Amino acid sequence: MSAKKNDDRKSIVVVGGGSAGVQIARPLSSKLDATKYKLILINPRPFRVLLPATLRMVVSNVDNLGTTKTALVPFDKIFHGENGIFVQDSVRSIHEKTLTLGSGEQISYDILILASGLAWADPIAFPDNAEDVKAYLARSHEKFANANSYLLVGGGAVGCELAGELKDIWPEKEVTIAHGQRLLFNETYSDRFRKSAADHLIRRGINILLNEIVRDLPSEAGPATVLTQSGLELSADLVLKTTGPTHPNTAFINSLDADILTSAGYVKVQPTLQLHKYPNIFAAGDIVEWKEQKQAIKAGAHAKIVTQNVLSYINGRSLKNYSSAFEAILVTNGKRGGISYFGLLWGLIFGGWFTSLLKSKSLLVPMFRKESGLV
Repeated sequence: MSAKKNDDRKSIVVVGGGSAGVQIARPLSSKLDATKYKLILINPRPFRVLLPATLRMVVSNVDNLGTTKTALVPFDKIFHGENGIFVQDSVRSIHEKTLTLGSGEQISYDILILASGLAWADPIAFPDNAEDVKAYLARSHEKFANANSYLLVGGGAVGCELAGELKDIWPEKEVTIAHGQRLLFNETYSDRFRKSAADHLIRRGINILLNEIVRDLPSEAGPATVLTQSGLELSADLVLKTTGPTHPNTAFINSLDADILTSAGYVKVQPTLQLHKYPNIFAAGDIVEWKEQKQAIKAGAHAKIVTQNVLSYINGRSLKNYSSAFEAILVTNGKRGGISYFGLLWGLIFGGWFTSLLKSKSLLVPMFRKESGLV
């Protein structure tokens, strides 16, 4: 990107084109005065990879999800009118008032919004190079198709949803989930929900091993024999770590101030989602240190507060605080099943018909494409 000479507009830069970044950049593009403010969105790929669709996408080519017409959502319609600039690059480092990109180019900012998301392990460790994504998916499809048994180490949303996708395509193959806790998922959710989720999976022929912590998990997905902490030996043609994200994508933020991040790499924020000591820098989405589950719905809630607070900040108005709502989760079990939980009252649980209607069938792809200005 080359800046125009004599462009004295203030720059508002959003780093990251995931759920939070998209839901900040698009509304800002309609609310900012383009004669006074220049809005820039930076992302390594020219499209957003829809996380809820990735597990079905990597298992097989069903629904043709690995294209820019479905779950790889391009940014070409992200801004209202021409009120924004998309820059395809990564951010190498942050300094006061400037960013250094992976290409070496520097971009200045007056307001910075960090929404760089999380890094994931195989099978959803998508490469940053857009040209490599197609080959990554082809290798993944081949890997899953060639295995006759699967061991998924981790019984949270990733493990449970992947198990359901595998059974949709290959109902005769053996699928086992090994989970280190007494029930699936974690203590955020009620025991009743956690037991019901297991029942739904067992009815599909999925084996569930609880209180089994796997030792020495192979560094790469593939055929392996592993040992659990209790001494149980487990073998499968394909052993996968399905415990969730590996780390937040925040290493580049250390260059501004090492005290910004927690020891786990999450961004410390004030209730306004501003960084401590840096009122012109905001953070949103999965990288934020906040006591809540990391989910797209939370990223959307962050985005609303950040969008509103950025507008208030530039207009000299008081800012609003973010507060978590109740916990909720929609867990697919293939295209036609699943289970949902809403942490209201005594904990509301809904089964396959409801979950399929909301998520399992479409994986929210139409909704997310609409967020990016597409239909």
